Amino acid sequence: MENATARTLTAATTATTATTATTATAATTAPTATTGTHESPEPPEPPLKVTVVLGSNRHGRFGPVVADWLLERIRERDDLVADVVDVADVTLPTTMEPGPHADADPVGARLDAADAFVILTPEYNHSFPAALKNLIDWHVTEWRAKPVALVSYGGISGGLRAVEHLRQVFAELHAVTVRDTVSFSHAAGAFTPDGRLKDPAAPEAAARTMLDQLAWWGHTLREAKRRRPYGS
Repeated sequence: MENATARTLTAATTATTATTATTATAATTAPTATTGTHESPEPPEPPLKVTVVLGSNRHGRFGPVVADWLLERIRERDDLVADVVDVADVTLPTTMEPGPHADADPVGARLDAADAFVILTPEYNHSFPAALKNLIDWHVTEWRAKPVALVSYGGISGGLRAVEHLRQVFAELHAVTVRDTVSFSHAAGAFTPDGRLKDPAAPEAAARTMLDQLAWWGHTLREAKRRRPYGS
């Protein structure tokens, strides 16, 4: 009788030990399996290269005042890095004839390197300046599949008629103009002599909206072109 009891106790002890060992093993191995499925976070997107184009070369132009204000708004952001192309500094023949100036192309590489553009234009006779049109026409692929934001200034219309003409031009060049703009009616009266806006609230809000749209399109198109080159 004692031997039978001993055998029963031994069997029970062995079963308990086996169960404990199995539980311990499962507890030890489970975290290892879970750890193996962890994914590293994706690196942050680099900022967009935004080329700001000053579209007027007229004597006494007001564009640099608006450009300085606009560049301050861009530099406040971490997702945009600004470059400036001024048509007053670009010499390209209006005849479209090849030659030393055209062959050198002082800005082609900079336009090509841009992820997005902001075009700053006044309104001359219900449209935009000839120097800006000449710069645009000299380049084709540099604008393609990139977003373009439009900032204008002028008289009572604030340059918006020039903006609407530019939308047609950039559509032909396979560029995407963003919906919202920034415009300044009677621009000279909107700024102080030292280049500060007298009432900055509305223009700054408009600039934030416009640049948000430009950034969305810029990142989206850049990623899309990495996956599938435009026109392929």
